Amino acid sequence: MDHFPVVIIGAGPAGLTAAYELASLGLKPLLLEKTGKVGGLARTEIYQGYRFDIGGHRFFTKSRKVQKLWETILGEDFLEVPRLSRIHYKNRFFHYPLEFLDTLTKLGLWESSLILLSYIKARISPSIPEENFGQWVSNRFGRRLFETFFQHYTEKVWGVSCQEIGAEWAAQRIDGLSLMTALAYALWRKDNGGKTLIKKFHYPVYGSGQMWERLQQNVQNLGGQIQINSKVISLGLKGRRIREIVVQQGEEKRALADSFVISSMPLSELIARLDPPPPTEVIEAARNLSYRDFILVGLIINRPHLFPDQWIYVHSQKVKVGRIQNFKNWSAAMVPDQRMTSLGMEFFCNKGDDLWTLPDKDLIALAIEELTTLGLADASEVEGGVVFRQLKAYPAYNLGYQDNLKVIKHFLATISNLRTVGRNGMHRYNNMDHSMLSGMMAVKNLDEENHDLWEINLDHSYLEKFTTASRKTEFMA
Repeated sequence: MDHFPVVIIGAGPAGLTAAYELASLGLKPLLLEKTGKVGGLARTEIYQGYRFDIGGHRFFTKSRKVQKLWETILGEDFLEVPRLSRIHYKNRFFHYPLEFLDTLTKLGLWESSLILLSYIKARISPSIPEENFGQWVSNRFGRRLFETFFQHYTEKVWGVSCQEIGAEWAAQRIDGLSLMTALAYALWRKDNGGKTLIKKFHYPVYGSGQMWERLQQNVQNLGGQIQINSKVISLGLKGRRIREIVVQQGEEKRALADSFVISSMPLSELIARLDPPPPTEVIEAARNLSYRDFILVGLIINRPHLFPDQWIYVHSQKVKVGRIQNFKNWSAAMVPDQRMTSLGMEFFCNKGDDLWTLPDKDLIALAIEELTTLGLADASEVEGGVVFRQLKAYPAYNLGYQDNLKVIKHFLATISNLRTVGRNGMHRYNNMDHSMLSGMMAVKNLDEENHDLWEINLDHSYLEKFTTASRKTEFMA
């Protein structure tokens, strides 16, 4: 059997970062990727010369280590982009993050008054105990604002009621929010210390995937191996160690000897591949973890400009699309013909449901129809379309998921030569820089450091915070 000092499973941001860190230390890891392309959810696909990111990925971090790595790898191909994203609601565009005066003006005095009264009611009589997403947001904003700008979009993303989503989701993605501090700043410019939200971010010239393709080249130049179309089908346990890794490569199977393993594969898949199987309660906990899948319909539009945003959130219940990326506004190089525009129509779904099983031509037709319904373009302007499907794009925070995760974490801690990293490897809705940090810290732990990888994105310094200085609120998925 072949032997490598470290075997890494999954070539997304976490796995590639771990591989690069190891290779930079003179070690020669083996990185296994089950698909034919590196980058995972952050990859960039190409169709007729047009580049489509699978989801939008801003390069923003408060970690100097991550920022330095991005700059080192991309050099002059790392653009600085002014940020603009808005909410499409009732045929109007609302600034996102929400701006108090913009929202007040567009909702009107009557609706804004009702939102304020609802907020006062929530502050006087909050919902206790605070167990789900709906309660968490309503307690901080009032029921009416929750229903206006939180509920329908969140339920479109996750496919379940907000009452079935844990409050931890809101606590992780929404930090330091206050309706009244926004009002205070709008009226009196009262600052809270000068903190600001993101007004610009970095982005690779040729899309998010350029970062991961460059990392792939660097790892290989440093002596590491990256093997695509290589699926781990079995992890052989003996005592407290993984002693054998069986990999499917085409029609052939390959066995790897005792190595340290860094895994970013979904926890549900990791547990299912352990041999012998773990205890029944661990298997059941893994089966109970939920995910949300994702479809991107790329459209090529015969018009040089559609809207100025990098992306817009679609709150309308009349359409299924949840978010629309305008890739030309991320980087002009994403579009080979500047007379054209390319859009990414994002649909959130579950494998096997009505959306997932639609033929590609029907998905493209649906995307064109909804784009027209929203008044963003005319069907006659669409020159072409393409469909990309992504399984397990988002780990779900359904009620009870923490109990399942606790059981799995406790069991994995008994395996001495295994660490899990990344969004799916930790079943946590990590930002891209958090995933990269988990890969970095996993490598440092090999050198007898002791970083708790599970705590990385719980550090509030990484969260985008509401600040009175910017009069804005972040809350979207």
